[in-house]
Amino acid sequence: MPELPDVTVYVEAVASRVTGKALSGVRLNNPFVVRTFDPPIRGLAGAKVSGVSRLGKRVVLELDGDRFLAIHLMIAGRLHWKEPAAKLAGKQNLAAFDFDTGTLTLTEAGTKRRASIHVVVGRPALEALAAGGVEIEACDGRAFHEALLRENHTLKRSLTDPRIFSGIGNAYSDEILHRAKMSPVKLTSKLTLAESSRLFEATRAVLGEWTARLRDQAKGGFPEKVTAFRPEMAVHGRYGKPCPVCGSPVQRIAHAENETNYCATCQTGGKLLADRALSRLLKGDWPRSLDEMEEHLSTRRGSTGSGAG
Repeated sequence: MPELPDVTVYVEAVASRVTGKALSGVRLNNPFVVRTFDPPIRGLAGAKVSGVSRLGKRVVLELDGDRFLAIHLMIAGRLHWKEPAAKLAGKQNLAAFDFDTGTLTLTEAGTKRRASIHVVVGRPALEALAAGGVEIEACDGRAFHEALLRENHTLKRSLTDPRIFSGIGNAYSDEILHRAKMSPVKLTSKLTLAESSRLFEATRAVLGEWTARLRDQAKGGFPEKVTAFRPEMAVHGRYGKPCPVCGSPVQRIAHAENETNYCATCQTGGKLLADRALSRLLKGDWPRSLDEMEEHLSTRRGSTGSGAG
């Protein structure tokens, strides 16, 4: 799932190409990707884009008439910038947004259609789509600590819960916990103020560094290699490989569709976290997949209808 650094770079790339330009048309290959019907998405043709922003893990196009087009990529959704009137062929191509200078396309790999588009009027309606998590770049250590203590969960769960923190998912939570030298299964109720402060600094540092790195890798172009697995990462996706800090092999906890990577030497005092021993804890504290919670929140909020409009 594209997380805060990836979505931020997407926002910047889209903004540089469409801000101030009119949306000439919308094409849909899968009308069910649109989760709202009023206002109709095809009625956006001719609207000028006044800005592009991030709402959690959503990319939001701000249009005249106080209208907003919010795209949630979920796990397998990706954005692409193509030539004007680019063909929308193949099942992976869900939607195209046409401009005179190019076409923004939404694709989704695999067979599960989780990516979504919402069209709403008014900022309150847009903000209603947010899960309510704290924005890391806008909070201080105290607000971070208070958010952590709101519910008693494992640190892994708390970092990835969009109701608690905005924009963090599986990949960067692993990197954050490794940077902070903290166990993914430590409970927030047992967190000291000093540990919370260390986690806060690690969270800001990791997200900031990766945003800068991805921005530099894009070099002003459109980001096409958006992935949760990058060779420069310390532990995420690096099971069995040496920790870049201590050289110990990276370990993992596998649960349903999730895999959490950690370094036992750096994070758990050398203790291996056995999957079987933790199964009861994980069953109660982690969703079966990291987009399951996002899906649940979307369903709970409810759509105002379905179809393309």
